[in-house]
Amino acid sequence: MNRGPMKSIFSLPVLSLTLALCLPGALPGVEAKPPVIAGKIRARDLGIQFQGTPGTWNAITDVPGVEVGHSTIVIGEGELVVGEGPVRTGVTAILPTGKEFRKVFAATASLNGNGELTGTHWVNESGFLEEPILFTNTHSVGAVHQAVIQWRQERMFHPGDRPYDFASLPVVGETWDGRLNDIHGFHVGSKHVFEALDKAGSGAVAEGNVGGGTGMVCFRFKGGIGTASRITSHGYVVGVIVQANFGLREDLRIDGVPVGRQISDLLPEMNGILPRAEGNSILVAVATNAPLLPVQLKRLAGRVPLGIQRTGGMGYNSSGDLFIAFSTAVVEPTERGEINVVRMITNDHIDPFFKAVVESTEEAIINALVAARTMTGINNNRIHSIPHERLRSIFEGHPTGSVKRN
Repeated sequence: MNRGPMKSIFSLPVLSLTLALCLPGALPGVEAKPPVIAGKIRARDLGIQFQGTPGTWNAITDVPGVEVGHSTIVIGEGELVVGEGPVRTGVTAILPTGKEFRKVFAATASLNGNGELTGTHWVNESGFLEEPILFTNTHSVGAVHQAVIQWRQERMFHPGDRPYDFASLPVVGETWDGRLNDIHGFHVGSKHVFEALDKAGSGAVAEGNVGGGTGMVCFRFKGGIGTASRITSHGYVVGVIVQANFGLREDLRIDGVPVGRQISDLLPEMNGILPRAEGNSILVAVATNAPLLPVQLKRLAGRVPLGIQRTGGMGYNSSGDLFIAFSTAVVEPTERGEINVVRMITNDHIDPFFKAVVESTEEAIINALVAARTMTGINNNRIHSIPHERLRSIFEGHPTGSVKRN
């Protein structure tokens, strides 16, 4: 192998040598079957066969070091009393390198920008993500933003040993859960943010009516949190987590099948004067352990809309479709502290990562739909879950939705 400086740092053969030491139980060309978790139904359990090979958990946590935690708030029932409830909301936390602080390369993108994802100016300016990522509801961004700074201070989640000598620009995203939740009551507090962050871990990820996704609506079914992953042809992992709160029923497609037109009933039961029942936004975080530069991660984030579109998302005017992608690959320091050694996948070999993002995004959204359960919230508004048996019957005998794509 050529040991010249450019080849040793940037060539794919070098990346291949490090690969066998870091994969979480997956080998190139060997299909990984995600473990069956008691009581947890996911899209593949209903006969839906997506493209691509998932990681061990078929989750963003298949990327080594990534941890996810939730805090779910479900309080009260009946008529809405602002400030009292009912409450159907929460917080989801994604820690790129677990509880140990380490800056990672990152970048952001959007489809339609009617939403908020804080801290992204510095992510895009610097090329680094230095924060946990948190998902919540629209009116809780401020509370979560402040609480994560408090968490960082109390947990010493920053370099050095001086708890007050750091600055933080939290990355907090939101979608609107005001169809089921007393969103104007400001029920998310610091204890919920601490719970989501402290409980974050690897392994299986709870989906559906959990964390920030608790009160969300997707294609006029119950939506929420979903996740999925892919092993690329290089053997690296790409993982995605979504907070799905978007889409019109007639647009819903699953593996190419126009499911929304086949299941046109079970529409939201809304009481009182409220916003339209369809959701209008989606947050997506993409993680990988592949060595990718910020400009390449921006390209990965830019492929998220292709996965959304596969499910029927259109990026409508009122939609906040915001995405962040990061790489957990280590940037190696040298003896000269002002110089780091950076590895990267060459652009000639980046296509499998684009494909992994599209496939994982699509499946994560459908996993959110399948995992979610019917929920009744404010004013007895009810959002129905997608019916599993009817969905299973649609795909029964069809190993792939391509049979019905036309």
